[in-house]
Amino acid sequence: MADILLIEDDVAIRTALSRGLRELGHAVSSSPTALDGLRLAVQDRPELIVLDLGLPDLDGVELLRMLRAVSRVPVIVATARDGDAEMVPVLDAGADDYVVKPYSAAQLDARVRAVLRRSGGSAPEPLAVGALRVDPRARTATLDGAALDLTPREFDVLHYLAARPGEVVTKRELLTEVWQLPYGGADKTVDVHLSWLRRKLGETASAPRYLHTVRGVGVKLVEPS
Repeated sequence: MADILLIEDDVAIRTALSRGLRELGHAVSSSPTALDGLRLAVQDRPELIVLDLGLPDLDGVELLRMLRAVSRVPVIVATARDGDAEMVPVLDAGADDYVVKPYSAAQLDARVRAVLRRSGGSAPEPLAVGALRVDPRARTATLDGAALDLTPREFDVLHYLAARPGEVVTKRELLTEVWQLPYGGADKTVDVHLSWLRRKLGETASAPRYLHTVRGVGVKLVEPS
């Protein structure tokens, strides 16, 4: 089970979730404010953070960006907002998943286990495709020995593709497995992140080396010939 930091200002929700998660075997610490939550995140180094967006002292998205500046800890956002227009920016800011209120401790536990699996708990060994190395546990990637400066979401996309070398992955699959979103109006965010990844890999869509588009199907990561 995991060491979880719960950042939630509602006393009743914070108490119920803390109790429920502890009963499921997790170690739980909590904070009612953004700034105190940030302090605990840096000080205690939890394995996962559950972050409410509606905090009294700071907007949750702003706190998420602050967290991402100092840590790669997985973050699950808890929110009453459930539309793509609200959630896509949150996910792009670095959230690993989100749950919509109201939700139970059991539902949150399932999300926690899924996020920890995706973040490297089930794949400790580094992945290699040509001169590209992806380390899911350290959440780092190198190309020809040089570190790649990737955002959390760029790393997630690269890791997902590197775990399936030569396999064509559809946008629908990336949205479902990486963004945890249904296929729809948010599919353009996949194109944007693939474009950013290509730039950091030193290639373009018209002159690919690692990332190859299969027109009308998806994208695949291959070793350069």
